[in-house]
Amino acid sequence: MAIQDELQTLLVDCCQHRTQDLYFRPIATGWQLAERRATGLVQREPVNQAVGEKLINRLKYLAEMDISENRRPQTGRSEITIDQEVVYLRLATIGDFLNRESLVIRFIYPLLTAYRCAQVSQLAQLEAVVQQSGLVLFAGPTGSGKTTSLYYLASQVMQERMVVTIEDPIEIKQPEFLQLQVNQEAGLSYAALLKISLRLRPDTLIIGEIRDLATAQHAVTAALSGHLVLSTIHARNAQGVVQRLINLGIEPAQLTACLTCVAYQSLVLNSQAQLAAHYDILMAADLEVDDDL
Repeated sequence: MAIQDELQTLLVDCCQHRTQDLYFRPIATGWQLAERRATGLVQREPVNQAVGEKLINRLKYLAEMDISENRRPQTGRSEITIDQEVVYLRLATIGDFLNRESLVIRFIYPLLTAYRCAQVSQLAQLEAVVQQSGLVLFAGPTGSGKTTSLYYLASQVMQERMVVTIEDPIEIKQPEFLQLQVNQEAGLSYAALLKISLRLRPDTLIIGEIRDLATAQHAVTAALSGHLVLSTIHARNAQGVVQRLINLGIEPAQLTACLTCVAYQSLVLNSQAQLAAHYDILMAADLEVDDDL
């Protein structure tokens, strides 16, 4: 079988199982392949050195990555079309201490087929939230679908609003939104793009992640000026989001004025054994912000 056909068969099988991630982990004889599915990590048959190198090189070529570089970290994007459904692939590679290359592929499915909510009442509450202005933040484990939630909720209001997204990198392609990507080498940080985006007069801003004080301050400023701002942030639980922002340097009084809702997201299996989002939702009145800090 030609390597193109073998790769296509592998990727199609992953998509049919709604695989989240596909791992190429280097071993002595080649690469061990594993998929992260709804039920957990599933081991596939390993591939030998020759086949593994061809598969990885083909993937890197399709993602416009440097095939000759197998030690330094690289990232890239590609896509696959299955039954008229476009699935985006986000690739990351790096060499281990023996200079053996590892590869991870993140599968990004179409928004309307990728998003599921475990409880209808939670989705209804969040859909009501995004009809307001203010800062709406999502926290949760890596891979729990926070970005998918942001896009799904923003899509509920896009017919009436101008939506601008800022991410590093863009994870979901949404033609109805104006999507900006962080590029540190070009001086386009989260904070710089946020400053520029406010001149575009958006109604809704999606910020991929609040990582530092500058980004947090721009997000707060946008929310205080009447925008709907949707973003993610690292915290252990919903209430911990408030403390995280204060630790970054945001004044408690500003949070009291702009923070509309916090949702801590996790993934659970629904009745059809499909991954679905579950939220621990705290509205502004439920959040504990100590103004004396």
